[in-house]
Amino acid sequence: MPNPSATDRDSACGSLAVASRGGTARVAAVPGGARPGRRWIRPTRAKVRLVVAVIPLVVTAFCAAFGPAVAPRDPLAQDLDRRLRPPFGVPGGSAGNPLGTDHIGRDVLSRLIYGARISLPIGLAATVLGGMVGISVGAVAGYFRGRVDRLLTRIIDIQLSFPFLLLAISVILVSGPSLPLPVVVLAVGSWVAYARIVRGMVLSLREREFVQAARALGVSSARIIAREILPNVVPTALVVGTLELGRNILLEATLSFLGLGVQPPTPTWGTSLSDAREYIQIAWWTATFPGLAIMLVVLSVNGVGDALRDILDPRLRLA
Repeated sequence: MPNPSATDRDSACGSLAVASRGGTARVAAVPGGARPGRRWIRPTRAKVRLVVAVIPLVVTAFCAAFGPAVAPRDPLAQDLDRRLRPPFGVPGGSAGNPLGTDHIGRDVLSRLIYGARISLPIGLAATVLGGMVGISVGAVAGYFRGRVDRLLTRIIDIQLSFPFLLLAISVILVSGPSLPLPVVVLAVGSWVAYARIVRGMVLSLREREFVQAARALGVSSARIIAREILPNVVPTALVVGTLELGRNILLEATLSFLGLGVQPPTPTWGTSLSDAREYIQIAWWTATFPGLAIMLVVLSVNGVGDALRDILDPRLRLA
């Protein structure tokens, strides 16, 4: 019996891994000459990036949850004798106001902490509400197709044709600013992102063998969508949700900056920026620190989304 050549032995040493759950299969071939640990390099790096990105978000959420205990001062307390004091470490600053004070003597750090209690819940609530609506619409449109798909797709196109900021300003000006309204407005602007992506995935999933088998067994459409299709859509929707969360936080700050979000005296990051724009040349800290807070949180949320994409996407995980 002839001995196998070196090439044949290397090919025979290659491994083929197949994992199937809910009808979704992942196949990855590892060449015989590749190091066994190489396939885990990418997930390890993604997990490290996930931890690094989560840290600022966790710190911000902690400060928001325990604001009264963490904030050094009352965010609404005014002291004109201490107005426009610089941060600690800058000549004229004091440890009592680590990030300085604004134009009427309010503590900047305390207002940032209490502002997180507004921006994070509004952004999260709008993301969850928009995700629920968008995933439902996308799943129904992709699964039933035909007239239902055409109708829902036209609604999505109409929604995308309106500039979101102009739509939000119009709705808030007509209804009047109130606390629940920004959540609804932001959710209206974010559900289309879920709907378009989920619809495209469902159009492909509905033709898979496990869905056709369930349909042949007489399983109802609602049960097929809930048990067979949605579990395969949730990981991608989760990544979209993290990106939409950062977008909603930024948009909430924009609406507050324009005076259309949560109204004063409630401190928000957007209103802090709006109040500081007239003093930015003589008191840079009043605008710098709220802007840095918005940037850091949005970057953190986007970093979490990128890391989750690399971890949950089998094509990246097994590359």
